[in-house]
Amino acid sequence: MKHLFKFLGVVFLSALTYVAAAQNKIVVFQSDFGLKDGAVSAMKGVANGVSPDLKLYDLTHEIPAYNIWEASYRLFQTVNYWPAGTVFVSVVDPGVGTTRKSVVLKTNTGQFIVTPDNGTLTLVAEAFGIAEIREIDEAVNRRKDSGKSYTFHGRDVYAYTAARLAAGVISFEQVGPALPKQVVNMPYQKAVLENGKLKGTIAILDIQYGNIWTNIGDDLVKQLNPAYGDALHVVIYHSGKKVYEGDAPYSQTFGAVAKGQPLSYLNSLLQLSFALNQASFADVHKIASGNDWSVEVSLASKK
Repeated sequence: MKHLFKFLGVVFLSALTYVAAAQNKIVVFQSDFGLKDGAVSAMKGVANGVSPDLKLYDLTHEIPAYNIWEASYRLFQTVNYWPAGTVFVSVVDPGVGTTRKSVVLKTNTGQFIVTPDNGTLTLVAEAFGIAEIREIDEAVNRRKDSGKSYTFHGRDVYAYTAARLAAGVISFEQVGPALPKQVVNMPYQKAVLENGKLKGTIAILDIQYGNIWTNIGDDLVKQLNPAYGDALHVVIYHSGKKVYEGDAPYSQTFGAVAKGQPLSYLNSLLQLSFALNQASFADVHKIASGNDWSVEVSLASKK
C-alpha cells in the first residue's frame, strides 16, 4: 500500500508538471502588422478579455508584409529561449480566409505556435521537432460574434485560441482534431559541405546593421577549418543568379578589419555571417535574404 501511494504521488506530480508546462500564461505575438494602427492592440485586447492574468509579450511586428520566410526564421531565432508552455501567435497570413489550415503546433521542447500552416512552421518544425499538431476548431475556438469577419483571423481565431490555451481555459486536445506530424514547408538550400565548399541560405539580415546571416552552423565551419585571418571566398546567388563575389577574412571580432572592410564571422547563433565593419554589407552590395538567396563559401587560394 505504501508503494502504491508513492506511485500515485509521482503520477500526480507529473500531471501537475505537465499542466504547468502546457499552460504557463505566457503569450508572445509576432506579425507583419506594424504598429501604425490598432491591429496588435486588438489582438492583445482579445487575449486580455480571455484572462487578465496573462503575460503578453511581442516578438516583432515588423516582419516585411507577406514575408512568410522571415516569420519562420524569427520563430526559429526566438522560440527556444522561452520556457516550455509558452504560446506563440504568428500572423503573417497573405492567404487569410482561404483554405490554408489554422493550426497549433507543439514542439518537442514544449512550446506552442498558433499560426496558419502556410510555411511559417518550416524552420521551427525542423529545429525543434513536432510533438503534436492540431487544427483549430473554429466552431469552438473563435471569438464570439466574429463569424462574419474573414480577414482578421489574428484577432478572431489565433489570439483568442492562444489566450484560451495559455490561460488553461482549454487543454491542447481541445484546440481541435490532431493532424499528421507534417507542415507546409518552404524549399531552401540546406547547409552542407560539398567538395570543399560550404553551401547554404542567406537566412536573414541582421537588419539594424546590414550584416548577412546564413544558416551554415559552426559545426560545418569547423569542418572547413579556417584559421582566424584566413580569407573566405564568398559567392552569393539570388534565384540561382550570381549577384556578389568576393573575399572576407575569417574574424573573431569586427575590429579585426579596417573600417568599411569585409569580414566573415560566427554570429550570436553560431552561424556563418558576413559584414562590413561599421557599414551595411546588405546596402552596399544590394543583398537581401530569404529562401531564394543562397551562398557558397570556400577557402580562398593563397597568393
